[in-house]
Amino acid sequence: MENPNLQFLLENWLPEATIEDMQAKMDSGELTSKELVLLYLNRIADYDKNGPCINSILEVNPDVLHQAAALDAERKETGARGPLHGIPVLLKDNIDTHDKMHTSAGSLALEHSYAQEDSHVAKQLRKAGAVLLGKTNMTEWANFMADNMPTGYSSRGGQVLNPYGPQKFIVGGSSSGSGAAIAANFAAVAVGTETSGSILNPSGQNSLVGIKPTVGLISRRGIIPISHTQDTAGPMARTVKDAVYLLQALAGRDERDPITLTNNTTTDFTSLFDKNGLQHAKLGVPRDGTFYESLSDEKREIFEQTLSKLKQLGAELIEIDLPSSNADWGYDVLTYEFKTGVNAYLSQLHSSVKVRSLGQLIAFNKHHLERTLKYGQAVLLESEETSGTLTEAEYIQALEHDQYMATQQGIDYALNKFAIQALIFPHDHGSDLAARAGYPSITVPAGYTTEGEPFGVTFTGTAYSESTLIPFAYAYEQATKVRKSPRLERDSKA
Repeated sequence: MENPNLQFLLENWLPEATIEDMQAKMDSGELTSKELVLLYLNRIADYDKNGPCINSILEVNPDVLHQAAALDAERKETGARGPLHGIPVLLKDNIDTHDKMHTSAGSLALEHSYAQEDSHVAKQLRKAGAVLLGKTNMTEWANFMADNMPTGYSSRGGQVLNPYGPQKFIVGGSSSGSGAAIAANFAAVAVGTETSGSILNPSGQNSLVGIKPTVGLISRRGIIPISHTQDTAGPMARTVKDAVYLLQALAGRDERDPITLTNNTTTDFTSLFDKNGLQHAKLGVPRDGTFYESLSDEKREIFEQTLSKLKQLGAELIEIDLPSSNADWGYDVLTYEFKTGVNAYLSQLHSSVKVRSLGQLIAFNKHHLERTLKYGQAVLLESEETSGTLTEAEYIQALEHDQYMATQQGIDYALNKFAIQALIFPHDHGSDLAARAGYPSITVPAGYTTEGEPFGVTFTGTAYSESTLIPFAYAYEQATKVRKSPRLERDSKA
């Protein structure tokens, strides 16, 4: 970087800078949004495309410097719109933006596809004054393509690496690029999406705060779908505050997404930062083996230390049982809903896109199999075998089963029976339960193994309980502050 002042900021200030830090410098005139974008672009050049080659960024917005300059001018004329004014944000590659960036879900079949309008998420970000920096790589089709595809791999973008151990630790997914990019400090915050664990898992694996909101808090319109009953977008950030600032901007009703009309929340989430937020909290700890069986002894110990810390911070911990722990879970709901959702999405793309249905996607992959089918497409084939009408008895029965077991025999059962406010899980191990219920979760960094692999803890509640979970997550984060930056070497070749 030629500018010595920016070089100093790049090396000494930008790593771990928060949204509030950035706003303070832009308000004082020490830094502009355009310069902030340049700082992040230099980070991307040094570490994403060189050095360890994290490979988290699929493309940079060609208009990003112009957008930032326009927001700088607005700040001078009328002041900042809010916390995200001029802040660079990355979006997962399954979120539509009506601009010069593509939206492909990591698939070569859609590598030239431009969305015909903004997703509601993109509209909310532009309204808040955020700068759309670029699109992040992801597990192809949000990990709904093949049985053995590694997290973070896409035929369009290749493999995303975990900044904490580029060839050692899994990056997590399917919001892999969003997680790795924010951990490596390629933007202030990122938007991920989750159907089951796809925000929480990469957040935990990359020592981030991830918020998987209630289905309905954020509109799904303009996001390449898997399941209309479980899909949602959500924030991924290095701190609880930054994640909540992004959540506040994304939340809102959308007449074109009916589930958002169940959202009667009027709480300003940014007013909930309370360092004493765990005092008198009542948290349930599910002790069923399914949530712990894959934990190593070392990770189990980190979780036990977390529980001890929660007690020190004033929380009452109650061991609970969940009837749904013995439920016969399957993925029938996703298999049936994917075909319906993806056919609708593909059919509405610009006429220049030749893949217009799931069947045509499968045919495209077969025709380009050397580039597209490194791990096969068994999941796509299984979904294509369904009718696409959602009339099958197997689907209807699975949908009812999942929703009943996840709520009335799962999360709501525990909250009501044990008079608790939330559940606490190691890492992302309760994500599937919350996903089937459509309920919110927040994961927060909890520690690292001796090898340096990140480990998180997750708070989960009932529908629209984000205002309960945020103080818990913030209080725990502020009392522990365990997160540390990954050690990236500019000239390393991982």
